[in-house]
Amino acid sequence: MKTVYFFLLFLLVHLIIVSSWKRDEFRSCNQSPFCKRARSRKPGSCSLIATDISIHDGDLTAKLIPKNPIQEEDNQEIVKPLILTLSAYQGGILRLKIDEDPTLDHPKKRVEVPEVIVPEFLNKKLWLQRFSKEVVDGDHGFSAVIYLSDGYEAVLRVDPFEVFVRENGGNRVLSLNSHGLFDFEQLRVKKEGEDWEERFRGHTDSRPYGPQSISFDVSFYGADFVYGIPEHASNLALKPTNGPGLEESEPYRLFNLDVFEYIHDSPFGLYGSIPFMLSHGKARGTSGFFWLNAAEMQIDVLGSGWDAEEMISLPLDKKRIDTLWMSEAGIVDAFFFVGPGPKDVVRQYASVTGTLALPQRFATAYHQSRWNYRDEDDVQNVDSKFDEHDIPYDVLWLDIEHTDGKKYFTWDRTLFPNPEEMQKKLAAKGRHMVTIVDPHIKRDESYHIHKEAGKNGYYVKDATGKDYDGWCWPGSSSYLDMVNPEIRSWWAEKFSYDKYVGSTPFLYIWNDMNEPSVFNGPELRRGKLVNASVKGGIRAKEDTEELDDF
Repeated sequence: MKTVYFFLLFLLVHLIIVSSWKRDEFRSCNQSPFCKRARSRKPGSCSLIATDISIHDGDLTAKLIPKNPIQEEDNQEIVKPLILTLSAYQGGILRLKIDEDPTLDHPKKRVEVPEVIVPEFLNKKLWLQRFSKEVVDGDHGFSAVIYLSDGYEAVLRVDPFEVFVRENGGNRVLSLNSHGLFDFEQLRVKKEGEDWEERFRGHTDSRPYGPQSISFDVSFYGADFVYGIPEHASNLALKPTNGPGLEESEPYRLFNLDVFEYIHDSPFGLYGSIPFMLSHGKARGTSGFFWLNAAEMQIDVLGSGWDAEEMISLPLDKKRIDTLWMSEAGIVDAFFFVGPGPKDVVRQYASVTGTLALPQRFATAYHQSRWNYRDEDDVQNVDSKFDEHDIPYDVLWLDIEHTDGKKYFTWDRTLFPNPEEMQKKLAAKGRHMVTIVDPHIKRDESYHIHKEAGKNGYYVKDATGKDYDGWCWPGSSSYLDMVNPEIRSWWAEKFSYDKYVGSTPFLYIWNDMNEPSVFNGPELRRGKLVNASVKGGIRAKEDTEELDDF
């Protein structure tokens, strides 16, 4: 009888968790206009050609213009060129930038991601002196070829516009716009009658500068598999998401989400969003592609035969994997990594963004963490039980309940009256403590961090220019503008011993929810999270609402 009872209980728990997922509470590609537009484009629809190719400041530059410029009502041709720049760097790295012409008037400057590229990488630039001309794959004009590294060249094809990296022997490694899917929605002034607003579940995005999405195809030659673009609960080798038989599939979404009801084996986005993809194949080895862009992104891995109905001129080395990259905004700032081995690609990528910090030795051991510890006595009891049962561990973590009303860098002095002594007791056994810090700041005038941030104008603003007020664990919360280096420096000071009262050299930080979660926005989840209690029983937390991230 007990066996049947526990089986039914397990089934109930499973059903509650599964049923909590509601697909219609999260935007699909068809509900994201930029994604829907990009997916509807047909191969060969890009009409841009490269003109005015030259060497400038060590880079290959060109203008991208429509082959057949559109006519306005007054019969005057309106040509708004895009500016393309190709830069070569040591180690087999090609950088491609495409942006609007800075010499023309625009409503605003498009967003570029700052401070991701490490300064030392820029010093590895190969200053180009010249380029060669040749006819490639039946061009209507010449293509510009530049040296990339020993054994590799980069090619800018003129008509149709295309950028690819090839081995000196001619075999391609990576290419962009080989299938003519490139599209770049330029900023413009709104015309009478145009509706730029986007709506989802009662929320409206006013989009004052209009649609500004970018999309393009990237092909990996000699590839058997592609990997990367974390974080998704799916295979390491990314499965096709578009093509014959996959018409109802969703792309891989890069949009940080703080939800627990994700579906296994799904392209649904989770906590991480890194637009970095690697390919690998027996025929050639490994190559990589990275798009430095922080906007929401959707990426299709295109299945075999996706372009079968289109007459497209392709190079002879047809063994490849095609992908479609779609972003809501930003510019093209992309990096091609030639490999040829996995370590080479990782080394090339790390040379652009920097290497990971080596963790402390104790960080690789067992960590004891749960939600939550009631007080200092509870911490001491858990610690002593590990000793009693001779179980080694190195770190004990405290969740948000140790704070004073979920105000970070504080302690609930009723439950944790002596935090320094508590940490020192752990340290005497060679152990450490970790406390949590979240990116949302409780809007409480008695909270010194909130008062400082509000006074200095450090919060993200809403559309009206006021401090954004969202809902998170503490309730009404605001969010620091971490793009601003001045604000980052101010925030970093809060971790010092004199600012973080109650901290010691034995205390470390858990930077949780580093995606700024908001619980009252357009994409949220409702449902019961069922947890096992400390005593082994079953309890259900109250219904909660969670929104994805900005």
